[in-house]
Amino acid sequence: MSGWLTQTVIAMDLVPFRFGPDATSELPFELERLGARRVLLVADRALRPHGLVERVERLVADAGAEVITFDQVHVEPTDRSLRDAIAFAQRVQPDAYVSLGGGSTIDTAKAMNLFTTYPADLFDYINKPVGRGMPVPGPLKPHIALPTTAGTGSETTAVIALELLDQRLKTGISHRFIRPTMAIVDPLNTVTCPPMVTAFAGLDVLCHAIESYTAKPYQVRPRPASPAERPAYIGANPIADLWSAQAIRWGATYLRRAFFHPLDLEARTFMAMASLTAGIGFGNAGVHVPHAMSYPIAGMVRDYFPPDYEVDEPLIPHGLAVIVGAPAALRWTAAAWPERHAEVAAMLGIDTSGMPLREAAEAVAEGLLQLMRDLGLPSGLEALGFSERDIPALVEGTLAQQRILVNSPRPVDERALRAIFQQAMRYW
Repeated sequence: MSGWLTQTVIAMDLVPFRFGPDATSELPFELERLGARRVLLVADRALRPHGLVERVERLVADAGAEVITFDQVHVEPTDRSLRDAIAFAQRVQPDAYVSLGGGSTIDTAKAMNLFTTYPADLFDYINKPVGRGMPVPGPLKPHIALPTTAGTGSETTAVIALELLDQRLKTGISHRFIRPTMAIVDPLNTVTCPPMVTAFAGLDVLCHAIESYTAKPYQVRPRPASPAERPAYIGANPIADLWSAQAIRWGATYLRRAFFHPLDLEARTFMAMASLTAGIGFGNAGVHVPHAMSYPIAGMVRDYFPPDYEVDEPLIPHGLAVIVGAPAALRWTAAAWPERHAEVAAMLGIDTSGMPLREAAEAVAEGLLQLMRDLGLPSGLEALGFSERDIPALVEGTLAQQRILVNSPRPVDERALRAIFQQAMRYW
């Protein structure tokens, strides 16, 4: 048994990927290499009018495999939608999965793969304290993920996000075996993404990378009893930093262009790269307070209908739920690691020369607020239908996200969260 009390090992599991315009055309080769014969394609039905679903169906057939398509993916998966999807997969019993869509689609495919390979109750794998947090017993079936948004990075991560409808709470399942077998990231698949979907997804990219770069360092976290008990999120470390820092720079440079000029292929390409690299960074280092806040924000939606989303029920998209709390949260965490936060401000393009360190650290919040204004986002939680009466429930829902909150560079308690939510009610 090692004498070290804190973590000394950086463990990074990378998903192999193929990146670039028309990378989608390499799907048959990869399926043949994996020996796939019966493929379940999990697709966002909104992509059908653009011909993307039919193209991928043809490519699977070109690999000599049978293809069965599931296109009833719910925007922001719920326990109910995942149970329906899992039941479909259990009837089909595929030997491989292909997912085509944003994070909701890729996460749904991950869940179908997990619960078909190792059947269990949904709460068996959901993270503690909401679920039982059981480890995944072993490797899953091959899964090739083709993202059509530049945002979640789900094609590289070991996480499934879902909403528990009865509890009005978002939570997750995380384990390294959940990662897709391969990611095929083709920027051409993102050009049909509507402006506000582009904005919310891109802001999720920035928050992934910023939170990873400012997370509690890996070497001050307790050493797990065994490598098998090491969490998927290990904290900020020099290797994850390389990915996260570059994602911040690319996101700050290209998100506005991708939003205002959807056919700007250079901007789309660099945003797709930012999403991929941020996914690698946060899939290893992990996110913290803004993402923990996002789960109850999304789960407690009342009457907000986001622009550019084809939904028939209220929805706060994940990227919006994250960014609306991020300026207040990062202003609060800046006190614990001002040097890191000041570096992020500079990566966002803010001229911090001559600023006192603490002012430069808090400039991260100002940079994000300017970006929110430029993209026409709501001005805070009040604009999403919340009031100060909701703060106790928002705080309670955030405190339930302990797997994420342990990553905060500053210890988080109820009092701190009340103050953060209060500040996030209205920014301008």
